[in-house]
Amino acid sequence: MKMCLSKLSALLFLVSSFTFQLSGRAQQDSGRVEVVQEGRIPAVLNKYHDIHGKKNGKIPGYRVQIHFGGDRAKAKEIKSKFLVRHPDVPAYDPYEQPNFKVRVGDFRTRLEAYKFMKEIMGEFPASFIVQDEIELPKLD
Repeated sequence: MKMCLSKLSALLFLVSSFTFQLSGRAQQDSGRVEVVQEGRIPAVLNKYHDIHGKKNGKIPGYRVQIHFGGDRAKAKEIKSKFLVRHPDVPAYDPYEQPNFKVRVGDFRTRLEAYKFMKEIMGEFPASFIVQDEIELPKLD
């Protein structure tokens, strides 16, 4: 994750350094800005978006799996039970043949997932941590 952020910050630095050069004349004209940029920058940005845009707003992280089994109704019941008790924590029910799974939370670190797993262990004793693609955190 740190590597991805460092690449992103390097890219933003390059874009801000090279893309937005204001001409001296633009400061004298009222409201007129002229953008001068290196010809390869749009190609680099397009390539970056092609590579990183395919994740559909997801990043690597962790979730707590509270159930898996072949009974779809049981999985839905456990997911509903969880959401009633923890309405502020997202729950997901992926199907990976032949099992229906219930995974909860969007944790960036294993430690965050572990803390939450300890909180719910009394309610869901078969819980364990799994690596997953998590939703990006909401911005306030």
